[in-house]
Amino acid sequence: ALLDYYSGEDEVTPIQYDVQIDRTMDLTTSIDAVYEYIDISDFVFFLAYDVGGAKFLDKNKNNISLIQNNSRMMDNVFEVLKDTKKPFIFASSQMSNMLHSSYGVCKALGEHYTNSIGGKYVRFWNVYGPEHDEEKAHVITDFINNALSKKRIDMLTDGNEKRQFLHTEDCGRCLATLASQYNEIPGGFPLDITTFEWTTIREIADIVANNIPDTVVTPGQRKDMTQNDMQNEPNEAILRYWSPTISLEEGIKQLIELYRKDHE
Repeated sequence: ALLDYYSGEDEVTPIQYDVQIDRTMDLTTSIDAVYEYIDISDFVFFLAYDVGGAKFLDKNKNNISLIQNNSRMMDNVFEVLKDTKKPFIFASSQMSNMLHSSYGVCKALGEHYTNSIGGKYVRFWNVYGPEHDEEKAHVITDFINNALSKKRIDMLTDGNEKRQFLHTEDCGRCLATLASQYNEIPGGFPLDITTFEWTTIREIADIVANNIPDTVVTPGQRKDMTQNDMQNEPNEAILRYWSPTISLEEGIKQLIELYRKDHE
């Protein structure tokens, strides 16, 4: 979603421009309506992107459609942001320096777009929360769905790769904080939004299995192909403005309870 904020006299109202809400809100095609949305907004979060979890990224590693969709989206939206001069935050990724990944390259391009017109960008580190598209599901929700439906977690890899995870509520709170302090935040460098805690994928599987009785975890044979075992170290500058509050175990338990209701 491209999420704008309209500030009335007494409240702040979010305005979503999202193809999931209306198929005509496709940022890769006509953007005439985007001008109208952004004109009445005080602040813009550029979150829209063609992206998914490891299965999706591996499948589309060299897919021209992913590159085209994200490039067109950025070209269109950044043109509007340039013309309207609205303050904005672009959502990049900790994969933006992983040049083996088309997704990473596209995010790196977005960072350059942002710098060129004086915006600011953050780098998300494996944000997790409720998802409704199984094809694009990320690892935590994928494990939870498999454990609840099959009592099995068949991992794609051996699980030794490490990641840092962040709950959607912590992420949203961080973005709101950054927007409120926008003018005090220096531009031109990334703000890493993460918990600053490393966890292996096997540990994620074990946390899920420990909270869903009788779940069997079966590691795969291959190594990490999504990030090629690259581990960036996040910049801690974000901690001047915000810090995470939801632990990984707590966040996973919350998601399990949410998905358990769906499976029932």
